[in-house]
Amino acid sequence: MQQALKAFIELFSLSAMRYFVVAGIPFIVCYKLLNNWLSQSKIQDREAAKKDFIREILYSVQTTAILTVIGFTVLYTPVKNITRVYTSLSDYSIIWLLVSVALALVIHDTYFYWMHRLLHHPKIFNYTHLLHHKSTNPSPWASYSFHFFEAWTEGAALLVVVTILPMHPIAIGLFILSSFIINVYGHLGYEVAPLWLRKTIFFEIFNTSVHHNLHHSKFKGNYGLYLRFWDRVMGTEHPDYVKEFDRIQQNRLNAKIKQNVVSQAS
Repeated sequence: MQQALKAFIELFSLSAMRYFVVAGIPFIVCYKLLNNWLSQSKIQDREAAKKDFIREILYSVQTTAILTVIGFTVLYTPVKNITRVYTSLSDYSIIWLLVSVALALVIHDTYFYWMHRLLHHPKIFNYTHLLHHKSTNPSPWASYSFHFFEAWTEGAALLVVVTILPMHPIAIGLFILSSFIINVYGHLGYEVAPLWLRKTIFFEIFNTSVHHNLHHSKFKGNYGLYLRFWDRVMGTEHPDYVKEFDRIQQNRLNAKIKQNVVSQAS
């Protein structure tokens, strides 16, 4: 019992540290240190209030605790026996370890899309997902800002993934970390994707910060987490997405051109 409690505390501590580091560094950089320099990259003109940040952090800590319970259950309880989690690196190749992370993200994206649409059902929305949508202008702190019940549905994705894919604990850790980094980017409030992205196939496949930010400001459409696939197939991508992305990128380009002109003149 004591060992289990120690393992749980260690897992929660790592999860909490991940949240405050991965969400905190972009927040400090974008909202405090370089907010003027990045002004052309800001997606919404309005500013979020301090009370929004506090609410987002408090609920994110709650979510972190719930996700820790789910992770602990998968790794340290008999539930592990009904999953495909393996502990010996020799059971599968290192290549599979990396491939399993990529496949887990794809499975998670499908799970998230349909779960997300369900949470937007009028009979459910006000009791669960409305809390997350109080962040109409989200910040990195909003990445885990979920209602108690929604946090469990979010975390259940791990159970789905490990019952489908053989995954080593290292791969699970990489999956959770990469998922959270992408989640923070989606809630960043700034578009930091490189200007060249727009003319590549990657823009057609992957979501951007503008994509998810538009979901927060409009409340409808853009339900996907990592990929545009399900939104495009199901016709739920917001019709203003590409136009809004181009507007932000044009603002950034104009600022870059102006900066070059000033530099050359001086």
